[in-house]
Amino acid sequence: MAKLGSDLAGKAALVTGGGSGIGLAICRALAEHGVRVAVADLDAQAAEKAAGSLSPAGMAVSLDVRLRASVEAGFAAALAALGGLDMLVANAGVSTMNRAVDLTDEEWDHNFDVNARGVFLTNQAAARYFLREGRRGVICNTASLAAKVGAPLLAHYSASKFAVLGWTQALARELAPHGIRVNAVCPGFVRTSMQEREVAWEAKLRGMEPEQVRREYVAQTPLSRIEEPEDIAGLVVFLLSDAARFMTGQGINVTGGVYMG
Repeated sequence: MAKLGSDLAGKAALVTGGGSGIGLAICRALAEHGVRVAVADLDAQAAEKAAGSLSPAGMAVSLDVRLRASVEAGFAAALAALGGLDMLVANAGVSTMNRAVDLTDEEWDHNFDVNARGVFLTNQAAARYFLREGRRGVICNTASLAAKVGAPLLAHYSASKFAVLGWTQALARELAPHGIRVNAVCPGFVRTSMQEREVAWEAKLRGMEPEQVRREYVAQTPLSRIEEPEDIAGLVVFLLSDAARFMTGQGINVTGGVYMG
């Protein structure tokens, strides 16, 4: 039996938000399976460092997912360097935390600009390329546990991630006749720098200590630990591989059991 992901060797992928956290874990997992990786990130230095840490080394792309011109330029650079593209992982995301009644327009717009518009722009660029070249490409979007269950203090973030799932399903239906697959992953409480910020925000909003918040996260997780970025990366490898060749339009939970619907 072929090793999972062995069909990925020699293929090319672009990963947004690849400079740290979940994105970096995905880049590393893909490189380990022989994928040539374009590490795209708003932080050019983080992208360069991440790309250099891969084996084989990847290429770095400075890319702002909120801006069409930046996305198009980033894709053009990746296509030129890699000689084509087989996979997109639209992983770039942000969060802020506030009570719904206190949310500002800026907080709402920031979450939607990156989490929803960023997925739209990068997915569209990849889909146009796949269609133009007649490629059976694969797209994987990073949604969230908060895309399945509305999260208190994260109403705007939840709304943006629900949008990611709706977009994923609709795009998957449109592209299926062309053999192009589109899926999403829905992580839970993941140990990243973003989570560290969220823990501090939640503790302040709820009048708690940060460690109390972390203990609550673990208590809500049947597998009894905080999720690691590598837990998501393995699922992404599966979804991009031929092992998932008959899966499209799915939002796959990888939450340690926090949500089982």
